[in-house]
Amino acid sequence: MSIDKNIKIGYAGSCERFHDEGHKSTVEMPKWAKENGLNAYEYSFGNGIRMGHETAEKIRIEAEIHDILISGHAPYYINLANLDDGMLEKSYTYVTSTAEMTRSMGGHRVIFHSGAQGKLKRGDAVSRVVEKSKILVERIHERGYEDMTFCPETMGKIGQIGDTTEVLQICKTWDHFVPCVDFGHVNSRTHGGLKSVGDFRDILDEILQEIGERGRNMHIHFSKIMYGKGGEVKHLTFEDTTYGPEFEPLAEALDLLNFTPTIICESAGTQADDALYMKKVLETYISRA
Repeated sequence: MSIDKNIKIGYAGSCERFHDEGHKSTVEMPKWAKENGLNAYEYSFGNGIRMGHETAEKIRIEAEIHDILISGHAPYYINLANLDDGMLEKSYTYVTSTAEMTRSMGGHRVIFHSGAQGKLKRGDAVSRVVEKSKILVERIHERGYEDMTFCPETMGKIGQIGDTTEVLQICKTWDHFVPCVDFGHVNSRTHGGLKSVGDFRDILDEILQEIGERGRNMHIHFSKIMYGKGGEVKHLTFEDTTYGPEFEPLAEALDLLNFTPTIICESAGTQADDALYMKKVLETYISRA
């Protein structure tokens, strides 16, 4: 597999070095990412959709010039397990509005959180999320975004809907759903369960078994994350040696199974530099082929 043509590696948000070098605007991100050897950037609408179309168009132009793959992360407060129909409609709109702005930026992938268990029994909450995902698909078609890819994400807190199996249940409802596996989240909710190549390969094998070949083009979030009894606590940098997970075993598993994902680093402030580290690790495996 080719690191240049098939695998996209980049980062999310705004890293410290970007600002330290005097940059201020997201419009500058595509050029900066390219100059730093990366080819993907994820814009987060996590706290709400406040970007205007004029800014989005400027980002699109820069992303095309510098060949940067753009993705968009929908607001964090989506909950497809909500029992309130009005709140559910808001969740659908958060996803489709993110699709609108992501398309304006020239992107084709939307990442979203599925929901939380709340007071529901786990099985009931998951079943509700899966059923409401079908309505979400209807809203996506109504608004003309059926050509885009939507990525339900694995979540880091145990009370959230989003272990790998649950995410794949959602993905099975529509062929434009592709999993976003946040391996830091998975590691957090399993209290450090990702260590060996086999641990990572088990997840990749499950993806192939449940949704087939489209799973090879999955979306990945990666960072080291501090966790506690309830799962995720906070994002860390690659300098952490306590919590993990490490990227090397994932890189080997991706190479062994010939996956060609988009990989987005979400480290705390050092995401671009840590993304470059991941790129170098992957290149070592590819060079051995």
